[in-house]
Formats: sequence, structure tokens, C-alpha cells
Amino acid sequence: MEILSNKAAEAIKHIRQFIMDHGRMPSTRELMKEMKYKSTLSVVLLLNELALKGFIEKKVDGTYKFLKDLVSGESARTVLVPLVGFGNCGSPMLAEENVEAMIPVSTSLAKSGYKYFLLRAKGDSMNEAGIQPGDLLLVRQQATAENGQIVVALIDDEATVKEFLHKGNIVQLLPRSTNEKHQPIILSEDFSIQGIVVNTIPAS
Repeated sequence: MEILSNKAAEAIKHIRQFIMDHGRMPSTRELMKEMKYKSTLSVVLLLNELALKGFIEKKVDGTYKFLKDLVSGESARTVLVPLVGFGNCGSPMLAEENVEAMIPVSTSLAKSGYKYFLLRAKGDSMNEAGIQPGDLLLVRQQATAENGQIVVALIDDEATVKEFLHKGNIVQLLPRSTNEKHQPIILSEDFSIQGIVVNTIPAS
């Protein structure tokens, strides 16, 4: 494993916690605030060190992607799963630019032989199914679903998490919510299933 300075290792811990809380990498100024620095220069130097040693990678838009944790290379019992952001209009959900971080997930949750991604839950449309705003959803990638499964569907480039119900030529995406403003979405073929939710990781 690459040897990091104590400050860079501390930065990794702050970055990890920020990603788990917010579902994205912190900006330079946000990391400066988290680490209680007075200048962004110190943070820029730490980010350069982390990039040089393969812990983070600069994306095309100038932001960074979290590639590995301090312990990700030490355990054969975890697999790196991409955390994707909701800002995916015009590009596939799992496109490179939508991956915010690579998060180590236990192989007891992310079974071998399948591909997975993590998605941060938004809103309260599935709170009766135990999904609260800010929870991390572990999603198994697949393009089909069975009735009653909770799916991540892409409708007009926007991701939504709902219960799947298919009858005849009609598909309904059903909310499971105490909030009555959420209504079923009725569709035919004009959407795609990105995967099914297999685990919910409560927000910290």
C-alpha cells in the first residue's frame, strides 16, 4: 500500500465521511472547512499527494473522484462499488462523469457475479419501505424486475426509486409513502430499469 503522510491520511478520513454524508466529494473549500485549515493551499497540496498516490483522480470537470479507501486494498472481503450522483441529465447513469466515488462494500452484501452501484435516496416517496432521505441504496444492475421489487428506473434522464408492478402492457412505479402527494407513475415502454435495490444503508 502507498505510504501517505499523516495529514493526507486524515484528509482521506474526512473525504470518506463527507461522501457518506453528502453523496459526493467535498470541494477544496469544503475540505478546508472540515479539516479546520485557514488556507486552501494546504488542502490543494494534500489533494495532489492523494492523486499522485492513486487515492483520488481528477475528473474532466476539475472535481475529484474517490478511488480507494485506506483499507480497500487490505481486505479480500470487500469490493469497490461506484457511488453515482443524481446529476445525470443527458448521460447514462453509470457514465464516468456521474461516478462520485468508489466505496468498499462487503462481499456479503455485494455478491460476486453481479455488478452493483450505490445511490443516495432523495425525498420521502419510499419511507414506508424503510428508505429515508439520505440513505445509501445498494443497487444490483439489471434491466428487468419482478412485481414487488424496488427498482431504480430512469425516466427522461431522471432516476426514480419505486416499487415495480407490471400488468399486461402497463407498468406502474408505485410510491410507498406516508406523504399522499406521491402518486403512482404509469408507463408503457418509455423508461428503463437500471437495477433493483438489494440493501439500504441508513444515513449517518
